[in-house]
Amino acid sequence: MSLARATHLTRRGLLAAGGALGLGAALAACGDDKGKDGGSGTEGKAGTSGPWSFKDDRGTTVKLDKVPANIVAFTGVGAALYDYGIQVKGVFGPTKTTAGKADVQAGDMDISKVTVLGNAWGQFSIEKYASLAPDVLISTMFDNAGTLWYVPEESKKKIAQLAPSVGISVYDRQLTQPLQRMWDLAESLGADMKAAKVTDARKRFEDAAARLRAAAKAKPDIKVMAGSASDQLFYVSGTNLSVDLEYFKALGVNFVEPPESAKKQGGGWFESLSWENVDKYKADIIMLDDRTSAIQPADITKATWKKLPAVKAGQVIARSPEPILSYDKCVPLLTNLAEALEKAKKVS
Repeated sequence: MSLARATHLTRRGLLAAGGALGLGAALAACGDDKGKDGGSGTEGKAGTSGPWSFKDDRGTTVKLDKVPANIVAFTGVGAALYDYGIQVKGVFGPTKTTAGKADVQAGDMDISKVTVLGNAWGQFSIEKYASLAPDVLISTMFDNAGTLWYVPEESKKKIAQLAPSVGISVYDRQLTQPLQRMWDLAESLGADMKAAKVTDARKRFEDAAARLRAAAKAKPDIKVMAGSASDQLFYVSGTNLSVDLEYFKALGVNFVEPPESAKKQGGGWFESLSWENVDKYKADIIMLDDRTSAIQPADITKATWKKLPAVKAGQVIARSPEPILSYDKCVPLLTNLAEALEKAKKVS
């Protein structure tokens, strides 16, 4: 899909257009999450036959006679639930690389044990979905319209007829909020939230947040740019809307901020730059989109990229614009940025 076409599409179209964006990692001992809590989980533990219900971030309450056993989810959601001990039956979204290995968004899931309904944007096998006899479908949402991520618009009605759905919002809020919502959801599905692995991950996350806050306070002049690379364009993300960047900013990280007028074509999320203009903003650290849909640092051959001070200084780190919403997977996002700030030299 060309960016020109993408600019006329919805948020989903913009995100799909070459993995372009900078969407968004992590908890708040510092706070001020945006948005209201979208709901809460209730009733339901694994091994019981009692009723289950969960109020999602659309305000929709899904009610079932028993705790869902056949769960189908967006790949990143399945990965988060896996970290809490919940195994999904099927997934949709980036799951396997061209080499057949687990995509970065699959986390620690054993992808050989899940049915992949679609591995790319627009792919979703309704036949495979129906064969799983799904109890519930779970995905994230990147807008306020209740649009389920990676559920194709053209077949969403047919998909909705087969099972109820749950949406967890990752739009215009700090990551701590969707992290808590995924925790609530996992708990409602029967996860043991008092297990040492789970409580340890949450504590490590809190410690990593404190470390990042301290690093940002110690290096207030270090400028960080969040970007994503495609063959023709480089995309610079603003901190608004993205859960990770909003949180990092709240912890004190000093980000490059494209003006709102420059982000219009990117739906308010990012500014598109030609590679000739990739030096428009001064940055000491560059956080680069780690999704397989984006070009990775080692594969960027543009001369203008190689001349950037942050690149020459080796101050480029990975960013996960679609973080896996478990505390375990968000710890490295905080730690890597904290370490980069601690070691960073002012080069811009």
